[in-house]
Amino acid sequence: MTTSESAEQLRGWFSGRLPEGWFEGPLEVVVDREEVSVVGRLPEPESAQDASQAERSALFDGHIQRFREDTRDQRIAIAREAEHRFGHKVSWGADCGDRREMFTTLSVPVMTRLRQSERRVLDTLVDAGVARSRSDALAWCVRLVGKNTDEWLSELRTALEYVERARAAGPQA
Repeated sequence: MTTSESAEQLRGWFSGRLPEGWFEGPLEVVVDREEVSVVGRLPEPESAQDASQAERSALFDGHIQRFREDTRDQRIAIAREAEHRFGHKVSWGADCGDRREMFTTLSVPVMTRLRQSERRVLDTLVDAGVARSRSDALAWCVRLVGKNTDEWLSELRTALEYVERARAAGPQA
């Protein structure tokens, strides 16, 4: 099964499993080797329409936090069910207005080999106080690259989906 097919299957399962009214619109489901992230859009509170920008921002934050607390037990139960069924840890998040908050996410160690010039970049970030450790510095670099190359990474992911479909349609070994 391709990654996109897996995401579609998971999105369908979660959409059918979640209580009515939790989210508006389709769920965003992102799958990788270790984790499934499920993010839904909360309806904006009516009072947000007449609020200042600062009040709207705080209102959205509060709305997301209330949802997080009110649904905690159900989300945990659904996550356990999904983890048993699909073999991936589940993380949750919510969008409201222009705000997004991820409630739970995995922090997965990744091994890499770096040459001295690459290690010096990380050490410079640590020495400058940008990061606490080489690990934090590397995570910072990955976030920076991801932020600055969203369009390119999106095109690459789309291309990978085509490759996965071609492999799935080809002869099976």
